[in-house]
Amino acid sequence: MTRDKHHGSMPKFERSRPNLGASSVCMNAVRTCDIALKRLGLVRVTSVIVRFARAVRSCTLAFAFPRATDQSMSMNELATVITAAILALLVSSAHAQKHYDSGANDAEIKIGNIMPYSGPLSSLSVIAKVEAAYFAALNERGGINGRKINFISYDDAFSPPKTVEQARKLVESDEVLLVFGALGTPTNSAIQKYLNVKKVPHLFVASGATKWGDPTGFPWSIGWQPTYQTEARTYAKYLSEVKPGAKIAVFYQNDDFGKEALKTYKEGLAAGGPTIAIEESYEVSEPTIDTHVVKMKASGADTLMIFASAKYAAQTIKKTAELDWRPLKFVTYASALIESVMKPAGLDAAEGIISSAYLKDPSDPQWKEDEGMKTFKSFLAKHVSDSAKMDDLLAAFGYSMAQTLEQVIRQCGDDLTRANIMKQAANLKNFTFDLLLPGIKINTGPADFYPIKQVTLIRLEGGTWKLFGPPIGQ
Repeated sequence: MTRDKHHGSMPKFERSRPNLGASSVCMNAVRTCDIALKRLGLVRVTSVIVRFARAVRSCTLAFAFPRATDQSMSMNELATVITAAILALLVSSAHAQKHYDSGANDAEIKIGNIMPYSGPLSSLSVIAKVEAAYFAALNERGGINGRKINFISYDDAFSPPKTVEQARKLVESDEVLLVFGALGTPTNSAIQKYLNVKKVPHLFVASGATKWGDPTGFPWSIGWQPTYQTEARTYAKYLSEVKPGAKIAVFYQNDDFGKEALKTYKEGLAAGGPTIAIEESYEVSEPTIDTHVVKMKASGADTLMIFASAKYAAQTIKKTAELDWRPLKFVTYASALIESVMKPAGLDAAEGIISSAYLKDPSDPQWKEDEGMKTFKSFLAKHVSDSAKMDDLLAAFGYSMAQTLEQVIRQCGDDLTRANIMKQAANLKNFTFDLLLPGIKINTGPADFYPIKQVTLIRLEGGTWKLFGPPIGQ
């Protein structure tokens, strides 16, 4: 075509025959990308991407015509451009995919829990009640990465056969993504193998047994709180230093929890130092432990180490006062509870008892102006209707475990597979939460399934726990 001479002229363009080889170059580029992505394991290509590749093939016909300068894009240049464009889009799409296992989708994440709402340890169910309230509050704020938490919690009455039944229900019927915060050593021991065979994350077991830190033997189970070994060694070391001539009565629960604590405690006593006068065990089915306390007093022990759950720890402390037996007393951190143990036992009877802690005590005035404590107290007031009746430390325990699980799920992003849940649970780095004591941090790794590894000694004074000494442990 030409333009009027008064307006100048334009060069003539002659349509040349299309370079049909460009189309072949495009498809070769697509095939190259496909092979590369498959080798990378990125094979989830959507129909949209396929249509895009076909469109690129058609578009190459336009690129195939010579330019006005009669200089054509070389086949190598065209192949490079097309390959780069397609590969970038395909990789971007593949990485944007959302990955789910049973119990997770775009809308919700199912979390299973087992807790003794009935039976001898029913007072500990406060933990799960606070966890449920925490996730409900989280859902009100939009959930985690846009997904609501469906927290499903069942009662096992602290009976291992019932725990097995409830675990199967959670996995096979409810199809939860993971089991979280199940309470107790014997109860979790009963379901550990089942959950590992099923490859269901068994997260943050509410027990200090060392068996929850075995990533080689049980890669789907991970603990949370300091181990009973860490705790027992701390008491043994302290006693060996301050009272090397002590004669000790050890009162322990006759299960994995009590036996592991007893073994480590004995190993931690300094050679030539304190001696064991009596080892006395009890069963959780016993209605009262009075006869055990009478027997321990008769042994002549001047120190009492209590590795007992809340109900029996309270009975033990109370009975020592009734017998006018005044040994130096220690109690496991699991029973260092003001509302559930010390007050029922009598604060006068419990005065001076030593324990350990890794959480801030909500009843301790020293944390009144602490920002984390303020957040916790505000949460209780707003979301837990019977918070005034709850044991503060049990509530703090449930709240803190829930915060840790929230962090793990946030780290998962859109990859909510069970394998990635475990990967992220084993990838916590210097994580802290509102109620963790200063100087203590959570760290995990592929070979480290013990999130909290330190404790601080505490002593009951005037109805509240007082810290003394620095954090002890790894």
